Amino acid sequence: MAFSTRLTSSLRPALAALHRATPRQCRGLSTPQRSEPSLNLGGIFPPLTTPFSPTQEVDYAQLEGNLHRYASTPFRGLVALGSNGEYPYLTSRERVEVVSCVRRALPRDRLLLAGSGCESTQATIELTVSMAEAGADVALVVTPCYYRGAMTTAALVHHYTEVGDASPIPVVLYSVPANTGLDLPMEAVITLAQHPNIIGIKDSGGDITRMGLMVHKTRQEDFQVLAGSASFLLASYAVGASGGVCALANVLGDPLCQLDRLCRKGQWQEARDLQHRLIEPNMAVTRRFGIPGLKKAMEWFGYYGGPCRAPLAALSPAQVEELRSTFSASGWL
Repeated sequence: MAFSTRLTSSLRPALAALHRATPRQCRGLSTPQRSEPSLNLGGIFPPLTTPFSPTQEVDYAQLEGNLHRYASTPFRGLVALGSNGEYPYLTSRERVEVVSCVRRALPRDRLLLAGSGCESTQATIELTVSMAEAGADVALVVTPCYYRGAMTTAALVHHYTEVGDASPIPVVLYSVPANTGLDLPMEAVITLAQHPNIIGIKDSGGDITRMGLMVHKTRQEDFQVLAGSASFLLASYAVGASGGVCALANVLGDPLCQLDRLCRKGQWQEARDLQHRLIEPNMAVTRRFGIPGLKKAMEWFGYYGGPCRAPLAALSPAQVEELRSTFSASGWL
């Protein structure tokens, strides 16, 4: 497959420095051992929320404050400008400034994944280059979906191949059908996994059979599968996923990192007990109440949540009480 723009020699030492030897597979998995990936994505990544002021301007001081608090949690890295970052509501300038802010505050041994997916291939390439210049280590590229009826396997393979060819940093595919109405086809994932600059996928669909098949079908490639939700994190590890990008990590980062460690050590009973306690809070801050719920929960755990940008609306008092009850019933509050 053509790959016209490889990582420049100046970037290779930086990427090598970011590589950290963490266990690639959980003990007891049925999938075969794989060679160490060129850039290890194993571990937990919180998809950061974007703090806004009461007037709905990006509040960079509060963003830095949250980042300093997250520094004590053993995350593999952070995701900026994912779905939970209200990415569609930010201007191009704000997107670049958010990534620059995160990079300045983030220790160099933590990876920074930055959302750069746009509807057109050209716009995606341009923003991906900007994300790299702003300090991102990896581009997280969501599926274009406005003309979803035309997003065939061939169209998507062409789109991501062009992006992978042009990107100065590695690319991770992002399939989030709840938001896009489009599942990145398995055939496309298998084909794109062969691209030397496409190193993984964040799959938020929750189909464990699909995730296990991805791991199996791409086992000969330098390609990693990341779970897109805390609700199915343990199950994802059981079929060979490398890590997770989980909204709940903005609130319960340490327990999610503990779940990661338990799975890697093969301590499945303890992992299952912890997973069970995380499912309902995770559903509350994703499917039930979404980003407004996530931001409200963050405030209870010492982070800045703040308002969302319109048209996302704040929770009603009754919803806040329901959210609090969910966290309390699971023993987190």
